Amino acid sequence: MTGAGGTSPARTPSRGRRAAGLRVLSGAVFALAGLIFWTSFDTAKGVDIRSDDPLPKLSDNVRSKNAQNEKLEKQVAGVRADVDRLTRQGSGLSPAERRHIEDLEKAAGTAPLTGPGLQVTLNDAPPDATALVPGVPDPQPNDLVIHQQDLQAVVNALWQGGAQGIRVMDQRLISTSAVRCVGNTLILQGRVYSPPYRITAVGDQDKLRHALDTSPAITNYLQYVRAYGLGWKVATQHRTTLPGYDGSVGLSYAQPVQQP
Repeated sequence: MTGAGGTSPARTPSRGRRAAGLRVLSGAVFALAGLIFWTSFDTAKGVDIRSDDPLPKLSDNVRSKNAQNEKLEKQVAGVRADVDRLTRQGSGLSPAERRHIEDLEKAAGTAPLTGPGLQVTLNDAPPDATALVPGVPDPQPNDLVIHQQDLQAVVNALWQGGAQGIRVMDQRLISTSAVRCVGNTLILQGRVYSPPYRITAVGDQDKLRHALDTSPAITNYLQYVRAYGLGWKVATQHRTTLPGYDGSVGLSYAQPVQQP
């Protein structure tokens, strides 16, 4: 039914409800926008979150924690050396038993090791590197950095060549050591390192060098050295000393759940 002036009375309340709904919706939108602005302000804490300024602070924190870890490791190593010395003084072991323990420590990598060896140095290529060999395509970013498999290839080849002990950067490797990379940084036994990476092995120099020369993985890496300028250097060391591993030797492993 149509009322006076052609207006339908039945539709008037609906329009009122629609207008009220729009006002509520508008208020909710403004409230949500305010919440977003406040969250952004609280997250930024006065820092321009569109810039890279916070990133150096993160790297500074990593370097600071790394230095703290190194200091604590040295303190732990000193305490452990004192405990070992005092334990042996009161152990009542015979000279033969002590020699046997020392041999086990050398095999485990927890005692210093001195002898001839090789040092291998790997390094990233310059960030603006171009192809150095005709016919080779221009490098991708991943072609210009040292990867985990490159470091592992060198370590595995040196073990294969009869290395008596290996040090990566300033840390001795043992049977449970894991060489891992995140991006272009090395994480080894709780410490973080950047290139250039130095790997030192004690052993027969000729056998160690032969193992490097005949490793398929290293042969592949050397192709990138020639093509894009990745760093590769092998230096002879007539006498070098590897430190003993002074970290934790405790093993953690999973256990199966006993089914009822």
